[in-house]
Amino acid sequence: MNVRKIVTHVEEIRAEGGRPVSPAARVAVVAAVIDNPWAGQGFVEDLGPGIDATASDLGALLAPEVLEALGAPVEAYGKAAIVGLDGEVEHGSALIHTLKFGDHFRKAANATTLLPAVEKRGAVGTVFDIPLKHITDATIRSHHQTVEVRISDAPHPREIVIALAAASQGRPQQRLADLSTER
Repeated sequence: MNVRKIVTHVEEIRAEGGRPVSPAARVAVVAAVIDNPWAGQGFVEDLGPGIDATASDLGALLAPEVLEALGAPVEAYGKAAIVGLDGEVEHGSALIHTLKFGDHFRKAANATTLLPAVEKRGAVGTVFDIPLKHITDATIRSHHQTVEVRISDAPHPREIVIALAAASQGRPQQRLADLSTER
């Protein structure tokens, strides 16, 4: 795995709707810009060797980084794969939709739910939204949120941006009842 750069983004929301948020709502994103392991090979039928060579190491790299950046216990999380124009969406999906990748984050966050994801192909500077859900109960609506990300110089055509996102709480000033209250 060749990592060109790691990008860390942290936001702290201190007020929402004209009211203070206490404690402040923190959201962190850590993204690795890597060489696409299948770039230049044409259509690759078996993505397994590239997954085996990359996914676990990538998860092991990013999971502790996003937890450290958040600086608080994780309540919501998500992931992303943005593939450069010379790759396939399937290349990004292959790396993030495997337990070899996701279990690093699930274990580090003491999570049990599936990691929500976004994956797409895009040019350098593509804006993408990472969906977040609660780490143990995907029906808790207060934690359904997104974080917008843009890396100004990535992905290059033969790169993939792989990102993890974590939030310290649900949406600031959320007022929706749990899904279980609807009949």
